[in-house]
Amino acid sequence: MARAIWRGAITFGMVHIPVRLYTATESKDVSFRQLHRDDHSRVRYLRWCPVDERELAPEEIVRGYEYAKDSYVVLEEKEFEGLPVASKHTITLSAFVEAAEIDPIYYEKSYYLEADETGEKPFALLLRALRERGLTGIAKIAIRNREQLCALRASGDALVLETLLHADEIRPVVGEVGDVDVSDPELQMALSLIEMMREPFDPASYTDDYREALTALITAKLEGGEVVTGEVAPQPATQVVDLMAALRASVDAALARQDGDESSPAEDASGLVASSNGRGRSAGRREAAG
Repeated sequence: MARAIWRGAITFGMVHIPVRLYTATESKDVSFRQLHRDDHSRVRYLRWCPVDERELAPEEIVRGYEYAKDSYVVLEEKEFEGLPVASKHTITLSAFVEAAEIDPIYYEKSYYLEADETGEKPFALLLRALRERGLTGIAKIAIRNREQLCALRASGDALVLETLLHADEIRPVVGEVGDVDVSDPELQMALSLIEMMREPFDPASYTDDYREALTALITAKLEGGEVVTGEVAPQPATQVVDLMAALRASVDAALARQDGDESSPAEDASGLVASSNGRGRSAGRREAAG
């Protein structure tokens, strides 16, 4: 069973909801240990003091803030514990906002919230209120000696807490597009291609191909079998291309795929999938793309 990483309460107005916090995600990356090439012994990193020239025990180590080169302000653990952080045990909802107002760049990590037995009814009330209004609650929470901005949102029958970055943690925008001349035919062709490729998001349909290939390689080595190297699609050469020609070729390829897919939607609001005069799906799309 999952272990709660934080216990406290949600408060909004005079309502007090005892809750537990659980990590909602886990990494599936294949991890490796560093080994000595000659004897495959595991490399060990020491907490080494270069002045005393010896390894240090954990209790001999403190945390220091470097305010100048090789100059530190030292803080003891009890000083961290003594900081007057209101969010250490309480998530106080300070505002409710539209989810669309939060740029995804601010989201950091997801957690599940679970009510203690004494807080089940107000927990369910908050969940239902957020779900019916489609709003997200904004608050702060302190996890592992760090206070963070967070957002509470309904996800089906669950309440999810997302830690958020602060505004000063977002770097200035890089790669903004300036005054680039895009013609109407190019834009319409791009819109046609986008519409043909539009589909509901199904995260289960996307696989980690690299992780699967890496796992297969490890399994092959374990079993002493032949290691099979899969073919890698060639990378297109960097060159100046005719944008309209590339778009048209992409649309034609998308049309060919959709004509062979009987499960394609019969109608699209843009008229790209089904023509309004009933002449057939492909004819209508080609007319829109043409």
